[in-house]
Formats: sequence, structure tokens, C-alpha cells
Amino acid sequence: MTENDKAARRKKIMHACMWVVLLILFICFISPFLLVIINVFKTKGDITANPLSLIGEHGFTMDNFPQAMDKMKFWRVFTNSTIITVCATILTILVSSMASFVIVRNQKWPACSLLFSAMVASMVIPFQVLMVPLVSVYGGTLGVLNHRPTLILMHVGFSVSMATFMFHGAIHTNIPLELEEAALIDGCTRWQTYWKVVFPLLKPTIATVAIIDAMAFWNDYLLPSLVLTNKELYTIPIATQAFYGTYSTDIGLVMAALLLAMLPILILYVLLQRYIVEGVTSGAVKG
Repeated sequence: MTENDKAARRKKIMHACMWVVLLILFICFISPFLLVIINVFKTKGDITANPLSLIGEHGFTMDNFPQAMDKMKFWRVFTNSTIITVCATILTILVSSMASFVIVRNQKWPACSLLFSAMVASMVIPFQVLMVPLVSVYGGTLGVLNHRPTLILMHVGFSVSMATFMFHGAIHTNIPLELEEAALIDGCTRWQTYWKVVFPLLKPTIATVAIIDAMAFWNDYLLPSLVLTNKELYTIPIATQAFYGTYSTDIGLVMAALLLAMLPILILYVLLQRYIVEGVTSGAVKG
């Protein structure tokens, strides 16, 4: 056997091993989701008796969905989650893209470099460090907790640094300065240049930031649980507390609630997934 044959054989073995590892990882990641799917159509007794069976002894049932929606006040909490997620995502995209545009095109200003460095540094600060000051200052001192706008602005504040970092790389790498100069020569103001030239070219990064932040805002439990105490303002993750009792938990209703909570964000991901890789890598390589 020649050296080329040995190298080709090793390459095939490595390729096969890689596919085996990826398959194992895929099964590990997808199995919790599959467990939710197969158990949501069972009764509580069937789930407890055999959670891995495809169909329970009492057969296929849809009763978990209406019961879960009624107990968690689904349409109310769904509206709250939608308002908070949509508003926070849009504000994050607008603020971070405009900040990135100013920073990239004015890199010689010390203030821009200092602001960008501060944003990058803030990404390493754990949220848990800020929990106690957050509640004591905004709740005890300012008294602005338990309001949707407060939660929306907090979401924007915690996410704008990462979004600015991503938009900064996309603008610096993929948008030539000559395009903006041509727009200025044609009579556009700096504001018109941003909206008509720069912003449309950021579509892949916008989609990436939108799906990452929307998933984070939609699924977030810790921050809304600190800010919102009024049941009328509960989001979906907080509303799922209603299914957990002190002595017993109806697993079927929990599964139904989890499935209802994940479907909207799953649909959004499917619609925007083709932009994810393009947006993440748009600022990674200069050329």
C-alpha cells in the first residue's frame, strides 16, 4: 500500500469518526426536545409510568394544551413576551448599529475608542454580579421596577455591547467607505447615508443579532423575575411557574407549556437561519 493510499485511508477514517461524534452530539442535544414532543400528548400517569414510550396506555390526548393555556393565561403572557421581545430587539438593533457606524467612521476620536473598549470589556461581567444593585437601585431607590419599559430598556442595556461588537466588524469589513463618499457627493446627509446605504447592507448581521437577542429575551427568566412581580405583566418563562406545585407537578401541562413557549422562537429561527452563518462570519475576515 502506497503512502497516498494510507493517507486517503486515514482521511476516510477521520471523516467517519467526525460523523460519529457529530451524530452522538446531535442525539444528545435533540433528545430533550424529542422527550417534550412525545410526552406532551400523554396523560400525567402515562408520562410517570413510561416517559420514553411513544404512546401511553391511555392513548393519544390533546387535553394538555387547553389546560396549560388556561392555567398559565397563555394569550396574556404571550402578548407580554411578544411586546417585550420585539421592542427590545428593535431597539438593540437600532442603537447598536448606529453606535457602530459612528465608532467605525470616527476611529481617530479618543471618545469612540474608549466607548468601544468599554463595551467590549462589559461583555465579560456576569449578570449575577449586578442582580442585587439592580433591584436595590431601580426598585428601592427609583421605584421603576414592575413596568414593561423598564424591562425592555434593561434588556437593551445588557445586549447592546455584543450587538455593537458584531455590527462594528460587519461595517468595518464589508461596507467600503467609497460607497458613503459617493452618497455624500450625490447630496445625501450623514443620516440619509446611514439609512439608505449602510443599514440595508447590514441585513445578514441584523438577522443574526435579531435571532440571537430575540431568543435571549424570549427565554429569559432571571431578569423578568426580578423586574416583574405583577401577574398581569408576566412573560411566558415566569408563567410556567404555575405548573410547579409544592407536593406535585403535572408534567403533561409542563410539557405543553414548554412546547407552546418554544414554537414562536423556533419559527423565527427557521425563517432567519440562512442569515445566521453569513452574519456571524461577515466581520471575521478582512478582505
